[in-house]
Amino acid sequence: MKFFSKRIGASALATTLIATVFGTAGSGAVAQDQAEPIVLETDQTLADTAEAPAEPEIRFVMSEVVQELPEEPEIEIPAPASATNLRELVSTTDTSGEMSRDMMCLAQAVYFEARGEPLDGQLAVARVVINRAESSRFPDDYCSVVTQRAQFSFVRGGNIPAPNHGSAAWTRAKAVARIAHRDLWDSPAHDALYFHATHIRPRWAGRLQARATIDNHVFYR
Repeated sequence: MKFFSKRIGASALATTLIATVFGTAGSGAVAQDQAEPIVLETDQTLADTAEAPAEPEIRFVMSEVVQELPEEPEIEIPAPASATNLRELVSTTDTSGEMSRDMMCLAQAVYFEARGEPLDGQLAVARVVINRAESSRFPDDYCSVVTQRAQFSFVRGGNIPAPNHGSAAWTRAKAVARIAHRDLWDSPAHDALYFHATHIRPRWAGRLQARATIDNHVFYR
């Protein structure tokens, strides 16, 4: 935000000095006090008064007022008119264009956790991330869910690695993420919050209710 101070010089023959305070406001914040213009009269007028009115104090905001811009939402792409199975829906889902940061995190979770799984398994992983973001027990956005400490093994130091953007697996992961985000296809793990590989048996699994076993993953609520 820029502020301007305008000075009006009085000539030697002038009989009137006008001091005007200009205030500016931006981003909903008032930058300066605003006051009615005050006219200070000289010569005979000042002689008739006990004392001249004090000049108004001019205050400036020295630091810029910065308002963060919200993240651009992802452009909604129309869903395919109809699909008889998930594979057809994935193949006809538009994956072109930029994805929002949150949708990128969701697609990366699908890619790194389940790119070798059948499409039902990939969709179930996406549902887990979405369900966690909607649960009060977890962070409320996809990226925070995915990068939460000790939750997803592919995350290192809070960072998600970059996928192979030119691969068919990444294209499928983006399609699955969009399908899951828009709830375009039912999943057997529709309300799952946890999952693990079938070759391990974590202690916490015994306290939860299994929802589905899809290829190499077991999903729980």
